Amino acid sequence: MPTLPREQPEPTQPHQVRRMAESFGTDAQRYDRARPGYPDDLVARVVAGSPGPDVLDVGCGTGIAARQFQAAGCAVLGVEPDARMADFAQARGLQVEVATFEAWEPAGRVFDALIAAQSWHWVAPVAGGVKAARVLRPNGRLAIFGHVFEPPAEVAEPFAAACRRVVPDSPFSHQPARRPSDVYRAGYAKIADKIRETEQFNDLEQWRFDWEQSYTRDQWLDLLPTTGGLTRLRPDQLAEILGAVGLAIEALGGRFTMHYTTLVTTAVRVGTP
Repeated sequence: MPTLPREQPEPTQPHQVRRMAESFGTDAQRYDRARPGYPDDLVARVVAGSPGPDVLDVGCGTGIAARQFQAAGCAVLGVEPDARMADFAQARGLQVEVATFEAWEPAGRVFDALIAAQSWHWVAPVAGGVKAARVLRPNGRLAIFGHVFEPPAEVAEPFAAACRRVVPDSPFSHQPARRPSDVYRAGYAKIADKIRETEQFNDLEQWRFDWEQSYTRDQWLDLLPTTGGLTRLRPDQLAEILGAVGLAIEALGGRFTMHYTTLVTTAVRVGTP
């Protein structure tokens, strides 16, 4: 469904759409509260596959992933283009530097791991891979990951219909209600291709983590306004869409189970400095 169109790599080169990329800080507190975290097994696997504890989080947002890596014993530096998101993350104990990854100056610093959670598609693909190689130590771990956000059809279909009715001119209104997982996997395979083109990484792999999370009506309606298709709507447009989705969830008994898949493209920096 077009629930979270900004979450996955798209052929329209989303790294060029800066207004949307920097629209998620409109309500940073809601974003941090409503967005799901990442599987503990994913964090543990990245940490175990890195040569040390120093982590660079590209597009760290409010610090959702960064805090998980901190809890696993890592020292994390975030890079985030939206000052509102960065301020929130800093208030929660994360060191953040405000910049796009392409413009960010590492000043000679290097890291054991570079992560990008729900954010790499906002980075220019070729320049991003080259810079990732520049800031990783030999044998450092690159891990780019994100969720497949596809709720059940009983929720997805009313959402898509409401979007078509309320914002018919939006490009997201022309997407199918639910997209097959192959679309997401293909996006992460394209990321791997761009990383491979740098000739600076070995051991490219695709990881997958499947898990579930239950949402009440209010919890899902709290999350929806943080998504790319909705962050810039007028209040009346947003209210109409949320109303339609709320009725659909009420018809399911007031809650539903989301079957998440978290996809990862990962690689290891070549061992020669």
